[in-house]
Amino acid sequence: MSHSHGHSHDLTADASVRPSVDEDAPLLGRIQAAAWLADGRVPASAEELVDAAAFSSAWAAAIASPPSAKHRMLTACEGATVVGFAALAPADEETGEIVALEVDPDHARAGHGSRLLAACADILRQTGATGLRTWIPVGNEGRIGFFTAAGFGPTGTRRTFDAGGTEVAQEAYGAQLGD
Repeated sequence: MSHSHGHSHDLTADASVRPSVDEDAPLLGRIQAAAWLADGRVPASAEELVDAAAFSSAWAAAIASPPSAKHRMLTACEGATVVGFAALAPADEETGEIVALEVDPDHARAGHGSRLLAACADILRQTGATGLRTWIPVGNEGRIGFFTAAGFGPTGTRRTFDAGGTEVAQEAYGAQLGD
């Protein structure tokens, strides 16, 4: 179906979210590194610590041997191209935590992050979770805007860690899962 405004409205789905598979790990590491560098999440003093190969290795382990049934890895695809991912873990009995939600900067703002977030919420509802949490670097307006638009709000909890000699502060954002 084509309209005069120049784009197609095909009825086939070319964007999807699926469980991550072993072959995704190298791509997930590259996406994480690119996303972290693109949005300024990493202080300039720590950019050399952004290691796509190390990220890939960690994601390979998470995919192959999740610590529990509540740990999940999801991959976003555009056609056959891997464009993003999310990692879920239990925060406590009723709350799931989005450990990572990253989209390749070349594919940003195309709905992939929203699809990943919706899939995370669906999975958590199925496991009986009633809440969802994620950690956002203080001042990262892009991520804050994305998550607040999806119904998340600051919980008042902060944590800090050292990144290459620079202290990085993160704030927890949470949301309740409806039915």
